Amino acid sequence: MKLYIAEKPSLGRAIAAALPKPQKNHKTHIELANGDVVSWCIGHILAQADPEDYDAELKKWRMESLPIVPQQWQLKPIARTRSQLTVLRKLVKQADEIIHAGDPDREGQLLVDEVIDYFKLSKTKKANIKRLLISDLNLPAVKRALTSLKPNSDFMPLSISALARSRADWLYGINLTRAYTLQGQKTGYNSVLSVGRVQTPLLGLVVRREQEISEFVSKPFFQVQAHIALSSKDAVAFTAKWQPSENCQPYCDEEGRVLVKALAENVVKRIANQPATISNIDSNEKQQAAPLPFNLSQLQISAAKQFSMNAKLVLDVCQALYERHKLITYPRSDCRYLPKEQLKQASGIVNTLANSSLPCNKPAQGANTSFVSKAWNDKKITAHHAIIPTEKSPENINLNTFEKNVYLLIVRQYLVQFYPAYIFQQTKVELLIAGGNFMSQAKTEKQLGWQVLFPKSNKTNNQSKLEHGQEQEQTLPPLTKGQLLHCQQGELIEKHTSPPQSFTDATLLGAMTGISRYVNDAAIKKVLKETDGLGTDATRAGIIDLLFKRGFLQRQGKAITATKVGVALITALPTMATLPDMTAQWEATLTAISEKNANYLSFMQPLTVIVNEMVQGASQQSFSGLPKVAFKPKRGKRTFQKKAVKKAS
Repeated sequence: MKLYIAEKPSLGRAIAAALPKPQKNHKTHIELANGDVVSWCIGHILAQADPEDYDAELKKWRMESLPIVPQQWQLKPIARTRSQLTVLRKLVKQADEIIHAGDPDREGQLLVDEVIDYFKLSKTKKANIKRLLISDLNLPAVKRALTSLKPNSDFMPLSISALARSRADWLYGINLTRAYTLQGQKTGYNSVLSVGRVQTPLLGLVVRREQEISEFVSKPFFQVQAHIALSSKDAVAFTAKWQPSENCQPYCDEEGRVLVKALAENVVKRIANQPATISNIDSNEKQQAAPLPFNLSQLQISAAKQFSMNAKLVLDVCQALYERHKLITYPRSDCRYLPKEQLKQASGIVNTLANSSLPCNKPAQGANTSFVSKAWNDKKITAHHAIIPTEKSPENINLNTFEKNVYLLIVRQYLVQFYPAYIFQQTKVELLIAGGNFMSQAKTEKQLGWQVLFPKSNKTNNQSKLEHGQEQEQTLPPLTKGQLLHCQQGELIEKHTSPPQSFTDATLLGAMTGISRYVNDAAIKKVLKETDGLGTDATRAGIIDLLFKRGFLQRQGKAITATKVGVALITALPTMATLPDMTAQWEATLTAISEKNANYLSFMQPLTVIVNEMVQGASQQSFSGLPKVAFKPKRGKRTFQKKAVKKAS
């Protein structure tokens, strides 16, 4: 008997649909006509044992019992899914061959592996386990996957990486949460002070950002614009911005902005009604390729910007689109590339979208599937690929507003792969006026290419530039180097430095994915710049959501800020626990384990030492800033959105 073990019932039913009929459906499994069986986990059905499972004395939180470091790690059944575990135990024992069908990511690999290990299979039986990788629940895709089984042993590094992460989170979270909660209780705080290797540095980012905002003092700075005409008798053709020389640097800030008004006023007077000579022209044709398809984090960022959807809501919507509607491929992906094999389905997907009644039909009709973008790159693919639409038609599927918006974002990002590059002419003109250097830039579009799918009005674009202190786009007349023009007048522009903005859903996710910007160590920054982030694509939404549930974060409109409890916790913790450096380095090591470039012990042994040192230091921390009562977040937009998704699904 072959036994297929899926990660969840929906995946199990999709697998069974592609296998021999007739079938007998049971609550816990499906029997196939040929005697094989498809069963499933229900997410995690095993969990790390609690401290009291190792020693009953550890149920009571005491500083003297810390740190708690299991000598022999244990898993225990989750009570609500114990019956499913019992069924799987029986089926595994009867099976001649086992096919691992967990989700195609680090967590999905471990989830089924740990169940199999829990049953203590023989070495022979374990060595023969096959791996089934499914990222699309539609029947044709599942059938294709069933013909491409791989040895499960090939994915052991991925499983070990997930196991190391799970145990690291337990060690770090259990010990530091107990240590700092006990310290908080000494000041009368009445709730748990949760500490985690990812959640705490993320909270630290928000706290430090709010501190920067509160301490910020705005300062004026000054720019000079020269209004240039082709001759003294002509109207103004374009403007050019003054570039302060080295002699002006003592009057500028570190970003080169002029702080002395008198200096800028002097330049304005000097350039009025003066000749302007073009000292240099640099004009280049540039091409911009289409943006890559989405991974989960980039999709969450895009949905937050366009629809004000938080990360958890986007993930919930994606799960519905994947499991219930089968309109998209596996959503918990950290990859933005596609396997070349997928090109075989491209025409079918595009045709399906072109024949739909959704707004994506016209862009799909304009797509050219013979065009292959850089997204198709087998070398960039690991266990999963980018999130894209499936071959299933969206017609006659009742999508709610959130589902429709997210689906169309995914569709657009896929369709642009079949559009040509965006081509434009970038021109930079340098001028010499009364001994001062001025510069003007212009961009002329030559081919919109994929940008036709991202329409924007010039009014909106220029307004955005003004809000961010940038110059509006302008056109330049035909010019030549050495040409003599005329500066009709100078214009003094006074601006003020702006404080950093509070985090929003989009920018907080952006900070997690681009964590290298917040890392102090130059060596770690270099490693993380293009690879890792804070948390993973699959966990970031849950981490942000947890900080709200703990009462450490709150929403003020679109802004995400820290509560008094959140600020007090970060203030009390040692700096290393609140910065992303350490946990980012852990993520880099976990990735290295999954790629066979590091091992389990090289990660866990140093971690155990760090946890011990941090527990010992906890008693020295002051929690005087903690309120006596825990912060309770208000029910808001996110709760409403979550209910809407559940109702629609």
